[in-house]
Amino acid sequence: MNDTVPRPPDDGTAVPALAADLRVALLRAARRVRAERSDAEISAGQYSVLAYLDRHGPATPGAIADFERVRPPSLTRTLAALADLGLVERGGHPDDGRQVLVALTGAGRDAVRRTRSRRDAWLAVRIEGLTPAERDVLVAATEILRRIADS
Repeated sequence: MNDTVPRPPDDGTAVPALAADLRVALLRAARRVRAERSDAEISAGQYSVLAYLDRHGPATPGAIADFERVRPPSLTRTLAALADLGLVERGGHPDDGRQVLVALTGAGRDAVRRTRSRRDAWLAVRIEGLTPAERDVLVAATEILRRIADS
């Protein structure tokens, strides 16, 4: 049995075709993983803000908006909804009294951890169904995708 991935001949169309196929596969996979949330009340955009705060710690609304690539009024609505759910809290900035810092509450931190755990479990079940050779390919692909994402 051949455990290698078949390669089409490189006639100048292989790389663009691979890029298109990979883009579609990544988007579909990401969409499916994002569907695994700990709380149906939290939208994907709201979860993204919670995850950002979990990774980076308290931040100004401007920094969050920049990272999320959203306009401040849109983020203001997202933060208000998260605050209403008790998942974030706003406080004064220690260095600039004109600024506000947004931080996760304990409930917000728990929501992020539950969602990550649920997503990892969903993905683990799918990976368990793969052959050892397919898992080896995923190990290599994971590193390659990290390099692409970091470039």
